[in-house]
Amino acid sequence: VQLQAFGGGLVQAGGSLGLSCAASGRTFSRYWMAWFRQAPGKEREFVAAITWSSSNTFYADSVKGRFTISRDNAKNTGYLQMNSLQPENTAVYSCAVGRPDIAELRMTVGYDYWGQGTQVTVSS
Repeated sequence: VQLQAFGGGLVQAGGSLGLSCAASGRTFSRYWMAWFRQAPGKEREFVAAITWSSSNTFYADSVKGRFTISRDNAKNTGYLQMNSLQPENTAVYSCAVGRPDIAELRMTVGYDYWGQGTQVTVSS
């Protein structure tokens, strides 16, 4: 699966951004999809994940209630809507797909295919 994330940019604190992840190649709908982010000088961290059928979603505690992950399998595209953004949300956001065990869904090892990230910068 080839993945391409886009939609990042510069936004003021309190603002919103919507990211998209376009997939091609193997059947996108067979995989879970997740978003991770990596801030300068920090390790990559889990943001959100969604099952192949959209039946379940999972979020990092820090974004719960502000971010929404979704997908449209007919369009081979996943999304991350980010609201009430704060400067600490500044990072490179990457999408990934895989078939993680429940224990791995918040871990990078749970995902096999990764897209190039898109930069999100939140100014104070």
